[in-house]
Amino acid sequence: MPMRLFVLGIYLALISNLAALEASAAEKDLIRVLVAQSSQLRVRADGKKPLYVSGFGFREQKISALSIKKNSGKLELLIDGIPKKNITLAKDAVIFIRSRDPRGIWLGPRRYRGSLKVFSSMQGLQVVNSLSLENYLKSVVGGEMPKTWPIQALMAQAVAARTYALKHKGKNDDYDLKASIANQEYLGIESETTSTKKAVERTRSLVLLYKGKLIDAVFHSSSGGRTEASGDVWKHQFPYLRSVLDFDQHSPNFRWNVWLAPKDLALAFKELEGVHDIEVMSTSRTGRISKAKVLGSKSHLVLTGIKLRKRLGLKSTLVRFVKLKAGELPPYPFKDKNDSTKKVFQGFSKFMSYQDRKSLRGVPLNKNEIGLIPLLSVEPPPPVNLELKNFHLLARGFGSGHGVGLSQWGAHGLALQGASFRKILSHYYPGVKIRSYK
Repeated sequence: MPMRLFVLGIYLALISNLAALEASAAEKDLIRVLVAQSSQLRVRADGKKPLYVSGFGFREQKISALSIKKNSGKLELLIDGIPKKNITLAKDAVIFIRSRDPRGIWLGPRRYRGSLKVFSSMQGLQVVNSLSLENYLKSVVGGEMPKTWPIQALMAQAVAARTYALKHKGKNDDYDLKASIANQEYLGIESETTSTKKAVERTRSLVLLYKGKLIDAVFHSSSGGRTEASGDVWKHQFPYLRSVLDFDQHSPNFRWNVWLAPKDLALAFKELEGVHDIEVMSTSRTGRISKAKVLGSKSHLVLTGIKLRKRLGLKSTLVRFVKLKAGELPPYPFKDKNDSTKKVFQGFSKFMSYQDRKSLRGVPLNKNEIGLIPLLSVEPPPPVNLELKNFHLLARGFGSGHGVGLSQWGAHGLALQGASFRKILSHYYPGVKIRSYK
């Protein structure tokens, strides 16, 4: 073989390998998000630039809008407003949609970067959005936290969200994550802002590791004074998901009341034919309900705290129930010498110490700075239109969410006191290291 052809062969092989490596790297950087499940959907271009659609016909087609409907196991298409009776796809068909427009692809009321994959399932039509991890995070941070929050809180959320996404990548054949609070709130381009982009860019590639492995970086809105250990909520106790003091006393959901009428209770527990009380049988070390007994007219029902919360639509399992007398409203603020919530939270109602704040911030603080509000200081008022004869139980609770891992309102509180995103993450995930992910 002539030397020139030999060198050319090596060159072409190197180019091919480099292209394969680049494609592999790009694939690893992609995250697949389930953004829609419906029996019908519509996608459209944002402007004059077309959508590129493949999955029907012999080649990729340029169109402005596409409507898809699942009917009798087949997919019916409406392309640019015109029904395509000659294009009815089998239920296992897959349609790919991409755009070169930086304004993204419209799917219903939202725009998405990257590409969309549409396919049929038992749940109807499913749409999976594939895009780069960093672009995904710019939306997630905006979906999980208000854009006006301190940048250090947003940066802490960015690192936690990046870790969570990478930890769950590849666990499902069709997608990596759902776009809802079942995983992380992802709202497309509309939730990207200058501050969320800055938070993601300043923490680019940073993740949370424990003994060299990605942690399960779960988070919640507000714990109600103290976060929960993972083993008290789920099957496994992780060393980095221990119970720690929270700084969420300024959260709007720090303390809440829910007034439960007989009709509400009857609807939640249809099998009991009426409910006259709820008894707490056991709790976690932070006071969250582990098991409760719902007392009915003729029988009772034993539920876990998680199932009880779901049935009643409560914000958390950190709750106690007070039985009301017919037509009588408890005094406001609520006072009861037998109030079990006071016993649960006794010892938590302290200001954050000066030394604690100094260590979190890393610089000396003015001792006259305003500390955090003590727990149990504010009692939510009863509803203005409360009809006393219609209420039977008062649910008095704290916090919002499962209470494990990063507290978003706690991150906000610490950031206001000057804590860096690293200090915030180290507090809520004890023992972790913050490193660049490769």
